[in-house]
Formats: sequence, C-alpha cells, structure tokens
Amino acid sequence: MSLFDLPPIPDVPVNGENRGYPVRRIFCVGRNYADHAREMGQEPDLEAPFYFTKTPAALCLTGATVPYAPGTSDLHHEMELVVALGASVFRADREAAANAVYAYACGLDMTRRDRQQDAKDKRRPWDLGKDFENAAVIAPLSKTATLPPLGPQSIRLTVNGDVRQEAKLDQLLHDVPAVIAHLSGYYHLGPGDLIYTGTPAGVGAVEQGDVLKGDIDGLDPIELTIGAPEGPA
Repeated sequence: MSLFDLPPIPDVPVNGENRGYPVRRIFCVGRNYADHAREMGQEPDLEAPFYFTKTPAALCLTGATVPYAPGTSDLHHEMELVVALGASVFRADREAAANAVYAYACGLDMTRRDRQQDAKDKRRPWDLGKDFENAAVIAPLSKTATLPPLGPQSIRLTVNGDVRQEAKLDQLLHDVPAVIAHLSGYYHLGPGDLIYTGTPAGVGAVEQGDVLKGDIDGLDPIELTIGAPEGPA
C-alpha cells in the first residue's frame, strides 16, 4: 500500500470516442519554424530537431481560465500542432513513424520566457521556463483517419481578436514523420506520448484578462483565458 494517492493520469478527449487518451509523456520540439528560430536569435537548424519535455501535470484542457503563472513577469504564448501516438515505435523509419500517429490536436506551449532566458544565459536546463502547471494546453484530439494529409493547413493564434501567429504546417523544418523517426532513436515511443511540434513566429507576452484563441484547419480550436495570479506577486 502506498503512503498517499497520486492524481489520476490525465486524459485528453478524443472526437468520436467516449473514452479519453491517457497521457504518459509530453515531448516538445524547439525552434521548428525558421522565422521563429530567427526571432529567438538563432539560425534555423536543418540537421536534426531538438527537444524539451513537460510532465503530464502541466496539461490543461481548452476552455479553461488559468492563473497567470507564478515566478514570471513575461508569460508567452506558443501555438502548436500536437501529435498523439497510437503505436509503439523504436528506431523507426519515416513510414513506420507516420503510421504510428493516432491523432492530432491544437496545443499551446505556454512559456515563462524570462525564466527560459535565465536558463539559456547560464547554460542550464529550461525546466522552469517550460514545465509548469497549465503550460501544456490542448484541444480534443482528431483521429488521423478522419483528416486529410498534413501540408498546407493554416495554423494561427489570436489574442483578444488580434492575430499574433500565422503560418502553414508545411513550413515545419522537421515534419511529423521526421520528428517521430528521430525521437524514436532515443526513446521507445508509444501510445500515451504527445509531441508538441513547434511554434511559428509571432510569440509574445500575455497579460491578465487576455483571451487566446488558436486554430488549425480541420482540427478543434483551442481557447485559454489568463486570470489573476495566485497569492502575492
């Protein structure tokens, strides 16, 4: 018998299903659009993707109002395509990687940009900047069988009705099969794994009261409202 009970494994709703998709791991791809890499002061890296992770405790479902994140004065939005895996893959080629995709969703990779920059300046991990409560926002999953192939679909984000981010999915530097194939060289990937595939240019700060709305052609939209911070500033 355990000393205490842990929270249940988080589920993401799946369109057309009465059961949710349980999440065991969250991988995120960094600087996967050329213009975003440049706005972060880096040249695009075409050699291979790189990653950071978030714990499932960071998940937040669309439609929520969340507190302004603690420990930051520079909370940023990052609109992303999220991939949900439905089959096990290890050292996969592109075909096996593509076949492992179960579903897609709209996601928001919320970022404490000042804490991320602190880590970069000191050559330390990005955890405080990226992995915190409500930092991995997600809309319901849409199964790949119901969708056309990825490519020219638009991805966009508005804040209070003003467009902040807008691009096409075929502008990803490393597309979905490439990311899964590469990542599977380092992990035994499988059902329960989410991959946030990177954000277009236009990331920026949000404030208390802001309403974020994002969409990708063919997928359920995502929405998040930024509430007041908890406790003392």
